[in-house]
Amino acid sequence: MIKIFKKVKFKHKENRMKDEGDIDKSLKNYDLKKNKNLNFLLEKRFSWMNKYIKEDDSGIELGAGAGFSKLYINNKNFKICDFSSYDHLDYKNIDAENTKFDNNSFNYVIVSNVIHHLSSPLKFFKEVHRILRKDGKLLIFDSHCTLFLQIVLILMRQEGFDFTKNVWDENLSTTEKDDLWAGNPAIPHLIFDDKKNFKLHVEPYFNLDKNEFAEFFIFLNSGGVTSKTFFIPLNYFFLNLIYKIDNLLVKLLPNFFALGRKIVLTKK
Repeated sequence: MIKIFKKVKFKHKENRMKDEGDIDKSLKNYDLKKNKNLNFLLEKRFSWMNKYIKEDDSGIELGAGAGFSKLYINNKNFKICDFSSYDHLDYKNIDAENTKFDNNSFNYVIVSNVIHHLSSPLKFFKEVHRILRKDGKLLIFDSHCTLFLQIVLILMRQEGFDFTKNVWDENLSTTEKDDLWAGNPAIPHLIFDDKKNFKLHVEPYFNLDKNEFAEFFIFLNSGGVTSKTFFIPLNYFFLNLIYKIDNLLVKLLPNFFALGRKIVLTKK
């Protein structure tokens, strides 16, 4: 992984995105017809997960935020929760590292852009392992802190990144505990690309079934999911064309172009 800096930190007031973390405003303004770019992005982020979900499965999304996943996950038993208490949530005030759900509650757990907000990834993996049933799936979409994402983060100042964090020590925080919106997009790289420590700390609980890179232009021109920025509206013909270009770029140079990654872990 190419690193512009090993550690970059920004204050919230430096953020050049709009409406950071304003879930109510995101829900109010969300309209598939008005922003096809965002609809296309979210469909690509979630629809692939349906391959791993059976009709009668029971599932939960942790850290669901605005809960857009419900538009794309084809499962009648799918519920969403978050650490917050918004009315649209099925379960409120749920800590992803200590959910309080019963053992063996779910066939699948979804997390989208949650891993890079975790204070203790190891506690999270152990907690998800506890609430999943045997052979249950942990379906992850998260950031990939490539050279280009580092450039975007530096320009937009929405989040910093820190490659110096120790993600394998439960007693050390990888983010700012008192700030739920303080993310560290380097965390997925520190977890999933460290094969030695991943095998030591995660593989006792899960098998890694998928680790695939994704997204470039479709993310940059989405306008943002909760935090907002400028975008050029496109129709689905051009969005699909750009998606094909993205796939080619990500395949050729994943550590430069890929801004996201898809992960599937299966409980042992």
